[in-house]
Amino acid sequence: MQHTAELLSLLQRGAEMAGSGQAEWGMARVVAASSAGTAFEWYDFFIFGSLTAIISRTFFAALPPTAATIAALGLFAAGFAFRPVGALLFGSIGDRMGRKGAFLITVSLMGGATFLIGLLPTYAQAGWIAPALLIFLRICQGTALGGEYGGAAIYVAEHAAADRRGWSTSWIQSSAAFGLLSALLVILITRTALGEEAFAAWGWRIPFLASSILLGVSIWLRTKLGESPAFVALQEAGEVTKAPLRDAFADPASLKRVTIAFLSMMCAQGSVWYSTFFYMQVFLEKMVGLPGKTVNELVMIMTLVSAPLYVLFGSLSDRVGRKPVMLAGMTIALIAYFPGYHAIADAANPALVMAQASTPVTVVTDPATCSVQFDPVGTRHFASGCDIAKSLLAGSGISYRDVASTDGKTAIAVGGTLLPVSDGTGLDGKALKALRMATGDKLKAVLTTAGYPAKADLAAVDWFTLIGWLLLFTTAATALYGPMAAALVELFPARTRYTAMSLPYHVGTGWVGGFLPVTSFAIVAITGDLYAGLWYAFAFTAISVVTTLFFLKESNGQPLR
Repeated sequence: MQHTAELLSLLQRGAEMAGSGQAEWGMARVVAASSAGTAFEWYDFFIFGSLTAIISRTFFAALPPTAATIAALGLFAAGFAFRPVGALLFGSIGDRMGRKGAFLITVSLMGGATFLIGLLPTYAQAGWIAPALLIFLRICQGTALGGEYGGAAIYVAEHAAADRRGWSTSWIQSSAAFGLLSALLVILITRTALGEEAFAAWGWRIPFLASSILLGVSIWLRTKLGESPAFVALQEAGEVTKAPLRDAFADPASLKRVTIAFLSMMCAQGSVWYSTFFYMQVFLEKMVGLPGKTVNELVMIMTLVSAPLYVLFGSLSDRVGRKPVMLAGMTIALIAYFPGYHAIADAANPALVMAQASTPVTVVTDPATCSVQFDPVGTRHFASGCDIAKSLLAGSGISYRDVASTDGKTAIAVGGTLLPVSDGTGLDGKALKALRMATGDKLKAVLTTAGYPAKADLAAVDWFTLIGWLLLFTTAATALYGPMAAALVELFPARTRYTAMSLPYHVGTGWVGGFLPVTSFAIVAITGDLYAGLWYAFAFTAISVVTTLFFLKESNGQPLR
């Protein structure tokens, strides 16, 4: 009891110092240094996601285009898969040794891995060694990011006054926007300066190598920070946990809080945010046919708008509560998924939508020869006529339906034209690739004759409708994410806060969100429906809406435990 009384007294004193500005570093500098490092780490991570198309050609050249895209998206997801590992590793360090040391290590690890990706050999130069090295560095990135977010959010929250906690921590959320914006700006400037051919050949390395400058700035800023007042109070009271994993996950009450955090907030965060800022890029470029440069510009607009919205919604949660703001964001996204994506496709490429309505495509095949084309690591070969036909159509953004053939052979029916598709089973890799290319060329000719556009006509784009829907999804994502750091920090006690908060966050963003692009694209390839991939995001968002509504308690204004 004496230790508890001392701890409460010290925590109160730390909070008073933070609120009165007597701490060595004022809140503005605490927020700036924490957000800058987090923005840099998001920059590192987003470069890879934004360059999926080039990564697939550079490191998975032996695979057909659709499989290479799925493999590159799977590799993007692999970095996310290791984020919970980083959450446990660095969460334990942060709860036992301090917040500052943990997120100094994470920013260094992330920056080093990103710089080295810019120096990797291509598949043409080193064969399968190239993607193997890339996978290793992506794992390093994911592990580092798993320890970054929790440390930065907790550090800021433990300095902030109770009635300003949503506003203060929302700057950590906005750092994701600054990181994504920086990544897109560097890519766009490099792409424009070098031209598409040079950028695809070697210029893609520049954004990775440029991260070394940001790394130096981030490390310098963080070395200037002191330790969190809450952790200092724990040290002085002798209450620092010796077994954070046991204390966070073996205790039933703590485990219940972890479960509620995951189901109520993180399932929606992984689906709403990553469908808005990542899967949307795949949808617009691969399925709707907008040029990659145009897609980057649209995402930049969304990101610019999102940066102040995180702070706006974080501040709003200080007044009306975390729960109603987050619930509004996830509910808007849930309602908007299907009508929104249909409207986006219609606005971005009306000729494609009209062609699919007037001249539908059918795959006539033996269903027994069709595979489930989900291959995140790119090691399987889909060689049947059915697999070749479906992968070519999915890669071209063409919806189709299946019809069972009577003779066991495969053909693609476009209006009144029937294009036979040969079976590639038994062919070696080179011959199979040649068969796919030849079939793809014939398919393009048939589709062009039937009125299908090769790409979106920018002159025919309904920009008002397109940008309007993109900004609606941006608003939903920021309303959900803006108050989230404060809500998560407020759920957990100081002794195990780093560990207990980081795990559900990174399972949600790392697994639910990280695997969203590859899974959604694979669902499209399996079903032939451009919009079927949205069911992944819809299901996880619906889980969070129900859990938030009935099980998440309001925490705004409460003192940190």
